[in-house]
Amino acid sequence: MQKIDIFKRLRNGETISPNDPEAYKMREASNKTKELLIQMNNATAPKEIRELLSQITATEIDESVAVFTPLYINYGKHTKIGKNVFINFDCVFLDLGGITIEDNVLIAPKVSLLSEGHPIEPENRHALVPKPIHIKKNAWIGAGATILQGVTIGENSVVASGAVVSKDVPDNTVVGGIPAKIIKKIE
Repeated sequence: MQKIDIFKRLRNGETISPNDPEAYKMREASNKTKELLIQMNNATAPKEIRELLSQITATEIDESVAVFTPLYINYGKHTKIGKNVFINFDCVFLDLGGITIEDNVLIAPKVSLLSEGHPIEPENRHALVPKPIHIKKNAWIGAGATILQGVTIGENSVVASGAVVSKDVPDNTVVGGIPAKIIKKIE
């Protein structure tokens, strides 16, 4: 029986042991992504940035998407970006667990989307635990916010600057703080 590819296993949420016989493939893929990132982060033309991001994500990045580089992504092929998305300077996307950014999302500078984590037990800490991040339509992620693995940000919601979001955010809600808590509903 053929074993399922490590990247499919990651997207399926399987914890990957550091001793996994395919673990090396994650590092190899990351190194290929890094080569494209260097080109993208040194490009100045918006069209060239979108074309390189399309190669990194293996999807078509719509011409309505604006990315202010630098942007750092460790894999890329598990990131999906909708239309009319704005990604500001110095963001970090760890996407082995999957990142979906729907239409009309605003992402401020220094936002981290971290779809990967590790077990807390020291003996297992080098294992990789992937869980997808989903940012729904019209969400706004404030500067310096961190969205942790497995979190969905609801439609029209706002994550305040500096927040660390470890739980799902309902639609039409403002959250802030560490850990992020509901501040108010958006009418």
